[in-house]
Amino acid sequence: MKRLIFALTWLLPTMAFASSGVELQQANNDITDQASLQTGAKLFVNYCMGCHSLQYARFQRIGKDLGLTDDDLKEHLMFGAEKVGETITIAMDQDDAERWFGVTPPDLSVIARARGTDWLYTYMLSFYLDPSRPMGVNNLVFKDVGMPHVLWEQQGWQKAVHKSETDAQGHSHEVIELELVNPADKEKAEQYEKDMRNLVNFLEYIGEPAKLERHSLGWKVLLFLFIFLGFSVALKKEYWRDIH
Repeated sequence: MKRLIFALTWLLPTMAFASSGVELQQANNDITDQASLQTGAKLFVNYCMGCHSLQYARFQRIGKDLGLTDDDLKEHLMFGAEKVGETITIAMDQDDAERWFGVTPPDLSVIARARGTDWLYTYMLSFYLDPSRPMGVNNLVFKDVGMPHVLWEQQGWQKAVHKSETDAQGHSHEVIELELVNPADKEKAEQYEKDMRNLVNFLEYIGEPAKLERHSLGWKVLLFLFIFLGFSVALKKEYWRDIH
């Protein structure tokens, strides 16, 4: 029951998202990009795994799909697990997490399938300073989020700028745009966007690892069907040649 409540807690804001007026940015994922997946995996274990687990994923499967040996896994991705066959869990106690953040950070095994990669990508780019919040930050696509902006050093702090716009019907409405507090962080923020694409790409892969196999198998199936079609047409002509 607790897991169901946590899932609903995170899904309900998604249902209201369409009316928030925030335009989603395109993540442009490519789960066949192995280098991107490797970078995303490294980002996850270094910055996300302190609070978020991937309890339906195993290090060994990730290593197989991402071209990593067991030694690579142990050196770069496994900081708490003892065996490569273990699932990706965390040591944080749920009661402690709820006391610190107001809600237990969810497992992210299927977050990309539940939210969508564009939502995740936009979410990671949309933290801004908000002194009224306990963590000092808010998020455009997830209002009053309990998660701190753990990657602020990679992006630089952003601030919300309120502007008034007039639509085609002449109605005026307020929009919020995000700007870097320190313009000198522009280059750093651009690299952060690339990193978040890699992270979201990894989370999409984690949501359905078999998709990699389907993608590699799909063109082979289509090629077989195309060749089989040629033989079928030739066979049909041979059967019906005497009748015509």
